[in-house]
Amino acid sequence: MNINASMLGQAISFVIFVWLCMKYVWPPLVKLLDERRAEIAQGLEHTEKAAKELSLAQANGEQIIKEARQKAQALIEQGKQRQDQMVADAVELANQEKARIIEEGKANVDNERNRIRQELKEEMADLVIESASKLIRHNLDSASNRELVNKFISEI
Repeated sequence: MNINASMLGQAISFVIFVWLCMKYVWPPLVKLLDERRAEIAQGLEHTEKAAKELSLAQANGEQIIKEARQKAQALIEQGKQRQDQMVADAVELANQEKARIIEEGKANVDNERNRIRQELKEEMADLVIESASKLIRHNLDSASNRELVNKFISEI
């Protein structure tokens, strides 16, 4: 067996094998590799896009939370103002009621004072009339009259 002929046969077989591989095996492999490369690139693009959307969503979420906190703080502040207003209104109403009650009390005291004065005047008039009639009945001298008036005054 000739080594040159067998090497030549092997070389030709190898060339045919390489040619067949290049024609039938290599293009599908290259196609699969290109498709895989495209999928990876697309996946990376989607990942970058998702990361951007995530950061945007986080920023929007933070903004929404910030706005919600501001609204909540505004509502709390509004509630405090309303509470203060209600307390002030209640205090004002209580002061008005207190002033009304005091005025009623003063009016009642004035009415009672006037009634008592009137009664005292009537009693005094009765006492003066009674003492005058006693003085007239006794018809005493001025020292006796003084003594009698002093006695009535001390009784009052």
